[in-house]
Amino acid sequence: QVQLVESGGGSVQTGGSLRLSCVVSDYTYSTYYMAWFRQAPGKEREGVAAMERFGGTTYADSVKGRFTISQDNAKNTLYLQMNSLKPEDTAMYYCAADRANRVLLDRYNYWGQGTQVTVSS
Repeated sequence: QVQLVESGGGSVQTGGSLRLSCVVSDYTYSTYYMAWFRQAPGKEREGVAAMERFGGTTYADSVKGRFTISQDNAKNTLYLQMNSLKPEDTAMYYCAADRANRVLLDRYNYWGQGTQVTVSS
């Protein structure tokens, strides 16, 4: 059973930056499609950014130009660099993995426990 562990969340002011990390406990990390999702209180979980196995990326319109997804295959780690943060970015952020390319669809098989991001105005 693959495990995903997120870290890097915290509280920042509007305009600030955070970098989230997600370590995957599977040495075959490079065979997974990876993504970041978020869920705010009272809202459905939404896809934020996705990365294909060979580096292709997809972003939600709400974060384009502000967030960057990347990965380090040697460290089995997925990142989400978040810049110009806004209060509406406040949410629990989750890392997700799957053998199939789910892009930003909420159908990934493996999920982390989440890391909280809070942006104050």
